Formats: sequence, structure tokens, C-alpha cells
Amino acid sequence: MNFKLIFGILATVLGIISFWPYLKDILHKKTKPHVYSWLVWTIIQTVGVLAMIKGGASFGALGLAVGTLFCITIFLLAFKYGTRNITKLDTFLLISALIIIVFWLIQKDPLISVILVTIIDTIAFMPTYRKTYLAPYTETLSAYYLLASANLLSIFAIADYSLTTTLYISTLVVTDTIMIFLLIFRRNVILR
Repeated sequence: MNFKLIFGILATVLGIISFWPYLKDILHKKTKPHVYSWLVWTIIQTVGVLAMIKGGASFGALGLAVGTLFCITIFLLAFKYGTRNITKLDTFLLISALIIIVFWLIQKDPLISVILVTIIDTIAFMPTYRKTYLAPYTETLSAYYLLASANLLSIFAIADYSLTTTLYISTLVVTDTIMIFLLIFRRNVILR
């Protein structure tokens, strides 16, 4: 029995499931995605999947590949349903992420590519973290639980462990977990 395949399939299924509450909450105008974050995530999810496949991640890239399709959908929905709370810092972070993406495009080394993608993803989270700190009910908590779990399963599905194949997906687990704690903390503060 190929356990890597099983973990890859589980990560993919959980990844798909994780986006449903998020999409539902967007359409019910509860979740307000940050268009800048989702633009960058759409670009780098694609980059991350390609780098993982090139680096030997095999089935570990399945969940991320499906996630790319959802990123595109959420990015498009963000124009109509997303937050209008966009600051100069958000714009600076977007431009920074896009500049780093250009460096990725001229980079040939898979490890450096993954490092750049990891930096870009973390920068892209900053506008969403800021927005969420101010308005913690504009994100779907359950989606981040499910995404963190799916990304963790993807790590177990990786065929060849190296910095190239694990850095990006590991960072996704960390950034999703930070969002979980931020949402819980800020919601508790508001309830007091």
C-alpha cells in the first residue's frame, strides 16, 4: 500500500473541503477576502506546485494543485465581495511580492525558487492578517483549521524530503496556524 498516495489523496480531499465554508461565507457576505492577498496566492500557489513537482514532491503536490483553482475563484470573488479596507502598507506589500515574483521568474534553482515563494506567501498574508486583526469576523475560522490540516497531510505525502519539497508547504501550515490563533484571540477580545 502506498501511504504517500493515501496522504496525498487525503490532503487533496481535505483541501477541497476546506474551501467550501470559505466560499459559502464569501457568498453570504460574512467573509471578506483581501484581493491583494488572493492575487499573490493565486500566482504563488501555481509557482509552489510547479516547484514541488520539479523537486520530487510527487503526490504531495496534489492538494496544492487543487488549492490553486480555489485561489483563482476566491481572487475573482474578492472584487465583488472582498474587503474595501486596503491601506498604503497593503499596496507596498503587494508591490514587494510582485517584485519578488519577477526574481522567481528569472531563477532556475528549485531551492531558491521555493525560498522566494515562501517569502512571497508570507508577505501576501500580511494584508489579510492586518484586516483580520481589525475585523476578525471577516475570515472563516474553520477554513484555516482545515487548510492547516490539509497542508500537514501534504507534508506526509512528499516522496523525497528536502528543503525544496518541504519549506513552502511547511510555511503554509505555520501561516494558517497563525491565522487560527489570531482569529481566536481577536474574537475573544471583541466578546469581552
